[in-house]
Amino acid sequence: MVPEGWFSAKIGEIANIQVGRDLKEEAYSEVATNQHTIPVFSNTVENRGLYGYYNFEEYPGNSVTIVGRGIGLGTAFSRKSGFGAIGRLLIVSPRNGSFDVEYLENYINFRLRIFNESGGIPQLPGASLAKYSVTLPPLSEQKKIARILSTWDKAIETVKKLIENSKAQKKALMQQLLTGKRRLPGFDEEWKTIRLDDVLDGKKRKGKIVPTNDEKRGVAYIGSTSFNGDFGIYTDSSDAVICSPKDILVLWDGENAGKATTGLSGAVSSTVVRCRIDESKANSRFITYNLLKDNYKVRAIREGSGIPHMPGDFEHWYHINLPPLKEQQEIAAILTSADKEIETLQQKLDYLKQEKKSLMQQILTGKRRVIIN
Repeated sequence: MVPEGWFSAKIGEIANIQVGRDLKEEAYSEVATNQHTIPVFSNTVENRGLYGYYNFEEYPGNSVTIVGRGIGLGTAFSRKSGFGAIGRLLIVSPRNGSFDVEYLENYINFRLRIFNESGGIPQLPGASLAKYSVTLPPLSEQKKIARILSTWDKAIETVKKLIENSKAQKKALMQQLLTGKRRLPGFDEEWKTIRLDDVLDGKKRKGKIVPTNDEKRGVAYIGSTSFNGDFGIYTDSSDAVICSPKDILVLWDGENAGKATTGLSGAVSSTVVRCRIDESKANSRFITYNLLKDNYKVRAIREGSGIPHMPGDFEHWYHINLPPLKEQQEIAAILTSADKEIETLQQKLDYLKQEKKSLMQQILTGKRRVIIN
């Protein structure tokens, strides 16, 4: 049902649709210069599609570009000022002031379901885009909605930048504290180099195959997806390999083989190796941060064309520079605090995104009307 005062139309009825051209190399620069100031956009979503810069304005602005091919098909970005466009990027411009470009960007990204027009690389021809229907309020209401959503976008971007800064600061701390380049006050004892298996409490243990007749009860089964917080397979298998939050877990095979984490509890699947640290010799979080610092220095190997996997004795040849236990604990506490700060900011970001989504559900459908002053 169309809200009172709103109207429905096909995009082709209210907009002019153009398709990006080949890159004009004679007018192009990868970076902005005094002559090359006009942004060029392509069929990507990263960095809002920015590809480089032209020394001339190809399109006048007040448009929406829509990814017409590949990953991110159908993603829209509003373009207020002049720009260039390459590849199959679609350029949508309003006819007779029929829509606000920021409003249409939000509407397309939130409400429009773009379908792949090809069985191969995802495609969206301009003629197909023209047939999609949109429901729009009066232009003054569109502009008010766009301003409201823009406020949320600015808050989201602010938190994103805070997360990026916190991650950069943590990375710098890791490089300083985990190498001994920066010592904490009160510590001057020389570090020593050990092998990972020197501080293990017994041997590492590889997990078990997830039972196919699992009835989803008991404890979480931790596999490769669990490293990203996705639990979802459960077991009550009595012979399962169980890990605690202090155990270091290393992915055994797959494209991310060698990736390490800690802080998880549950039964370990056959794609994961559990390494239990003797806490009288080393701090498990300090060891884990070392694995992260070295960018998963425990490298996977690939035999023939098979799946990458860890060498069977990786714990023997992985070396770590180890300070005294007390210093390990204090370094780990500092880095854990940095992690918690990032986690808190991430939770705030997730909250803002969810709140914006809930708001869009109301004001982009007309269930909640905005007041026009």
